Amino acid sequence: MELDPVLQKLKVHTPKILGSERFSKYAVMIPLLQKEDGIHILFEVRSLELRRQPGEICFPGGRIDPEDLDEKGGAVRETVEELRIDEEDISDVYPLDYMISPFGMILYPYVGYIKKPDRISPNPSEVGEIFTVPLAFFMKNNPEIYRVQFKAEPEENFPFDLIPGGEKYQWRARGLEEYFYRYGDRAIWGLTARILAHFIEIIR
Repeated sequence: MELDPVLQKLKVHTPKILGSERFSKYAVMIPLLQKEDGIHILFEVRSLELRRQPGEICFPGGRIDPEDLDEKGGAVRETVEELRIDEEDISDVYPLDYMISPFGMILYPYVGYIKKPDRISPNPSEVGEIFTVPLAFFMKNNPEIYRVQFKAEPEENFPFDLIPGGEKYQWRARGLEEYFYRYGDRAIWGLTARILAHFIEIIR
């Protein structure tokens, strides 16, 4: 093969996250609202009728649809659908760092202000209940962090003869940090807690 066509291919290539075209893409929103004692963060408890993660605490959000203009549009649309408010009821929507999950998912988190929280009427097909926590609680309380280790288990016909050390190859330990916040009898954990911790890091 000649050099010129190789260089031309490289010249027009736009770098992205390797393999990201196969990733599922989701957007979520941390909803802020004003109460008498200050700013609160709104959380949802997922409906027990849902197939995925029923009863878990989360933020409004979901898979980005082809008709969404961008990731922000997906976060706003999902919040509107789940809280049954108007798009005009959400203001000051700003992005946080996006996350790449080890399970083939890219998550785009946003923060937005709910101007008229009295209009919220959760969609029962997705939301079992909602509750709020004062922002001050998270400013004063750091998350608990626990590490989950993953064990490497190559499939039966893995070509050990092609790698140094063969079956005694020292696989690098893979782990995942799980974040937890305890608020009364509520456990806010997983990606929801990780996004929340990132948000608090920024505003501190």
